[in-house]
Amino acid sequence: MKTFSKLVAAAMLGAAFQAAAAELPRLVTQDGRHALMVDGAPYLMLGAQAHNSSNYVAALPKVWAAVADANANTLEIPVAWEQIEPVEGRFDFSYVDTLVQQARERNVRLVLLWFGTWKNTGPSYVPEWVKFDNARFPRMQDQQGKPIYCLSPHGTETLKADRKAFVQLMTHLKQIDGDRHTVIMVQVQNEVGTYGYARDYSAAGQKAFAGAVPAAVLKQQKSPVKGAASGTWQQVYGDYAEQYFHTWAIASYIEEIAKAGRAVYDLPMFVNNALRDAVEPLAPWQKNFASGGPTYDVIGIYKAAAPHIDVAGPDIYEPASNKVMATLDKFHRPDNALFVPEIGNATAYPRYAFAVLGRGGIGFAPFGIDYADYSNFPLGAKATDRTMVAPFGTIFGVFRPMARQWAQWAFEGRTRGVAEGDDRAPQAIALRGWKATVSFREWQFGEAQYFKHIQDKPAGTEAPNGGVAVAQIGDNEFIVVGQHARIKFEGAGANAGKPSMYARVEEGQFDNQGRWVMERNWNGDQTDYGLNFMARPTVLRVKLGTY
Repeated sequence: MKTFSKLVAAAMLGAAFQAAAAELPRLVTQDGRHALMVDGAPYLMLGAQAHNSSNYVAALPKVWAAVADANANTLEIPVAWEQIEPVEGRFDFSYVDTLVQQARERNVRLVLLWFGTWKNTGPSYVPEWVKFDNARFPRMQDQQGKPIYCLSPHGTETLKADRKAFVQLMTHLKQIDGDRHTVIMVQVQNEVGTYGYARDYSAAGQKAFAGAVPAAVLKQQKSPVKGAASGTWQQVYGDYAEQYFHTWAIASYIEEIAKAGRAVYDLPMFVNNALRDAVEPLAPWQKNFASGGPTYDVIGIYKAAAPHIDVAGPDIYEPASNKVMATLDKFHRPDNALFVPEIGNATAYPRYAFAVLGRGGIGFAPFGIDYADYSNFPLGAKATDRTMVAPFGTIFGVFRPMARQWAQWAFEGRTRGVAEGDDRAPQAIALRGWKATVSFREWQFGEAQYFKHIQDKPAGTEAPNGGVAVAQIGDNEFIVVGQHARIKFEGAGANAGKPSMYARVEEGQFDNQGRWVMERNWNGDQTDYGLNFMARPTVLRVKLGTY
């Protein structure tokens, strides 16, 4: 009977695993928190985005080598319209087939970036038969009626052709990956909008601009200035009208493509954007960012016009901590998951992984993670070798074994995180029954006031690079991950004013089955002055008590 019971249990477990694996990836929201579900459970995307031109089979070895060194579990990589349909109506998916197969061999998931009508606002990735036939595929026009560099979001033939190619891609993905889900998410277009031009002034654009603002937009996007409750874009949004209209036009275009693709194969989809400054006071567009993109101020329009897009994510290439944190604040919304699909690969950026993952972000991906001999300095690192990848790899390396647990804790609202600011000032973390203070440039022993005559600072802290992420796994128990930082706990809430101490501080890691494996227990010098993290990211299991 025991043998029979074991066989039944094993069969049930196998059936449960198959059922989970059969579930399509999807984005779920609960109480304003978000999770990317993959194989039936929350998934933490420790991502790496390849360079734009690394989307060819012969280039992939340099990509996979860097992905491995980054300890990434997900590769974001382009699929270009010109690549799969170089001749109209003839599709070639050989690159996609090889990419998916090689990802499976390396146990890496994929996020595909559809470079279609727009890539960084331009048409550089459309096929030649689209690029140079501006009668059939019209470009936007300026106020003098002259065509500009950007394809028009009012071009019906352009939309029809892009949508057809995207549907073919999604159809093929379902055929080769519908039962495996190597590809877990798709980006539709890339950094859309228009630099230097508020909107399309063509006849089609002018006619649409003169029309009424759709009810769905009125519901989602309030005007920053006093205007009519309904009416034309100008009447409702005043000086913001042209940017908002252009946003709606592009988002509506993207919606048609995403909707058609998801009808074939319903994977989660997102858009990314080149940022407008999150610190500057909100003001009408003045050629200071790409009009029409999903910037923080018009996420409501994207939600209204493109309901088949799950997330709008910021591409962060400004390392100043006040701007990064303000950007995270503005994109982390009850109706929008925090997801950073691109961030610079210079040494100023890895610290922000602690803030994003600690705030419940579903993913974080530095850009340019491959060993092609190309540097996008000054937006990223000068280096193109392992020295560029290593700072991300050390952080991802401690999160990856516990990525599933962390994603679940984040979905339950248990996680918090901070990144060292440019001011190097201490930061507070509010927890249930406790509060924590994180400070930086501390030695592992003693308090700074004891050794005022010591001017040295820990090696490797010349520039801000510290961070801490905390998961509260019980009333008095925490998983703490950090580097170049000190954390101290004290009672708050029900524990306010009570003396407290560590019950136990274990250093260790999670194994591949999600079990905690202790390496040693910290005590004495290792806990008397807070918990101190140096250059190598460390995972601690901390239990506190009051007396």
